[in-house]
Amino acid sequence: MTTEKLGRILIGVLLGSLLAGVLPGCSSVGPAHFSGELAYRHVQAQMEMGPRIPGTEGWQRAGDYIVAELRRQGWEVQEMRFSYAGTPVRNIVGVRGQGPAVFFGAHYDTRRHADRDPDPSRRQDPVPGGNDGASGVAVLLELARVLGKEDLGLEVHLVFFDAEDQGEIAGWPWSVGAAYLARSLSPEEFPRYVVVVDMIGDAGQQLYWEASSDPVLRREIWALAAELGYRDVFTPTVRYNIIDDHRPFLQRGIPAVDVIDFDYPYWHTVADTADKVSPESLERVGRVLEEMVRRGTGLRER
Repeated sequence: MTTEKLGRILIGVLLGSLLAGVLPGCSSVGPAHFSGELAYRHVQAQMEMGPRIPGTEGWQRAGDYIVAELRRQGWEVQEMRFSYAGTPVRNIVGVRGQGPAVFFGAHYDTRRHADRDPDPSRRQDPVPGGNDGASGVAVLLELARVLGKEDLGLEVHLVFFDAEDQGEIAGWPWSVGAAYLARSLSPEEFPRYVVVVDMIGDAGQQLYWEASSDPVLRREIWALAAELGYRDVFTPTVRYNIIDDHRPFLQRGIPAVDVIDFDYPYWHTVADTADKVSPESLERVGRVLEEMVRRGTGLRER
């Protein structure tokens, strides 16, 4: 064999290896990793549906989109449908793997009224939900892709809560979907932990400890984030005490943490749009959740 021919063969092998790692449908060595850019596409897709207020067309489309994406990545889909105040509510759960159960959750509904908008004339308008709703959903859907073909050693539940964000409107409480799911669990069905991600896509991301969250699990998550190089964003100091989808699980004695950036200036305003969301912010949170699963973080016995 000539040197020239050997060189061509080696170049062909090298190119084949590179293409296998980048072309869709080609196999690659090692596990997938969380992509903020791919997660951001899910933010954009949700925003194209308009407001996702329970019972509306945009809400129906968002739920169907979540179901389709989970199934496309090979997850078993479970739905919990019920009514609250005459309005249909739909929790969606993707399940995969065997072993101890863990829940990662986000709400996919958007608020009916932008009641904190600085312009009083806009306060009856719906919130677009670029960060408050779409960002958490985007992280979970990208996590479904990343974890979709691995032997996880865990039974992972990706939980898309409905009707979180209608609280204090027309007599609604907060976290209707999460409360319904938490009440439905028997003690034998309790997960080892619940991690809720909410409003985590802000380009000016700052993630502090939430006061009511389980302190041990909270500390483990922030330590993992620091190890991944995110110490400047994940600050291990209590800043807020927030009513969110983690609370119903805490009330049942299940360790739960709310990962939330509450220093978001567009919260419950008409300016909560996709341009306020950063792929880099989505990726930081997604990588932490990905590594939680891969490393078995938080699996202490209760």
